[in-house]
Amino acid sequence: MLSWLTPINAWISRLCMYVAVAGLLGIVIVVTYQVFGRYVLNDTPTWAESVALVLVLYVTMFGAAVGVRDAGHIGLESVLVMVLPERFRLSMEILIHALVAVFGIVMGWNAWLLAESVMPYKIPNLGLSEGVNHLPLVIAGALITLFSLEHILALLAGKEVRPSWH
Repeated sequence: MLSWLTPINAWISRLCMYVAVAGLLGIVIVVTYQVFGRYVLNDTPTWAESVALVLVLYVTMFGAAVGVRDAGHIGLESVLVMVLPERFRLSMEILIHALVAVFGIVMGWNAWLLAESVMPYKIPNLGLSEGVNHLPLVIAGALITLFSLEHILALLAGKEVRPSWH
């Protein structure tokens, strides 16, 4: 299972990072335009702040999911895990990834419920549904779960998940 899951997850992870970088570039452009409009044109674009806030959510959540896949979160670098005897270390690492997966499931599910509840409302100045703000949490929750599963399978197989940038 790991032989086909790892390349797919690596591709998804790279795609998420590209989207996050594009979103970050979008934030810079939108905020620059907002500042230019406010101080040079004396006409602040009302939509710019809303777009920047939506982009921040996508950048943050997709970046967090990639951080889980590339083992960039604090649970994997804990000194406590490293000083444990070898027979306990594997169990603890699996437990850490399982807890991260549970977090991803809970986050994704609750974000879905929240997105459904606010779907009829609109983001001011954009006309988009408020659910758009919660969609990245749903996606990131699913990806965090998927990436944690990959780590668990790799640990059980005695392998290591290589970061998607290698």
